Amino acid sequence: MRLKGIKVGMVMTGSHCTMGDVLPAIADLRAEGAVITVVLSYTVDQVDTRFYRADDLKSHLKNLTNTPIINTIPGAEPIGPQKLLDLVIVAPCTGNTLAKLANGISDTPALMAIKAHLRNQKPVVIGVSTNDGLGMNAKNLGILMNTKHIYFIPFRQDNPQEKANSIVADMNLLVDTAILALQCKQIQPVLLGST
Repeated sequence: MRLKGIKVGMVMTGSHCTMGDVLPAIADLRAEGAVITVVLSYTVDQVDTRFYRADDLKSHLKNLTNTPIINTIPGAEPIGPQKLLDLVIVAPCTGNTLAKLANGISDTPALMAIKAHLRNQKPVVIGVSTNDGLGMNAKNLGILMNTKHIYFIPFRQDNPQEKANSIVADMNLLVDTAILALQCKQIQPVLLGST
């Protein structure tokens, strides 16, 4: 178990179509011994989608992690001063969250958890999933790729012919990325070829 006893904050934002890839990765984290606390953005916490009902997702996450879910800004804020986590993983990370993080905005539980954790100079892993990662959000991606304590799950264009600016992380690499991030190393290659 490569993550035995490691306290992981699993921050999930509203790339609803990617949740099906993230849930098995959370199970993999547990299998590696991680103790997981889930933090949800307001959208994931409250919005039913064609991919899942919010209550069903939260129930599944509680069963998977055996810990309470954080879904408020006041609930996320103690992550920093109380040093509650060793690692934060943001997956899926929307373009909206990417942009706000790059610009120092913390107006959701997800962003507060990241900000609170970074104050302790500990690693944050980002599993990006956005339709504009190579468009309007490219500058934010670049800022975060060059920010200390932030690491990326390797990503690729997910449909270059129809959505040229869209990128998505390979969630199968989430655990390996997390393990290296704890050693202050970025897994390579970070840019993957098309599938």
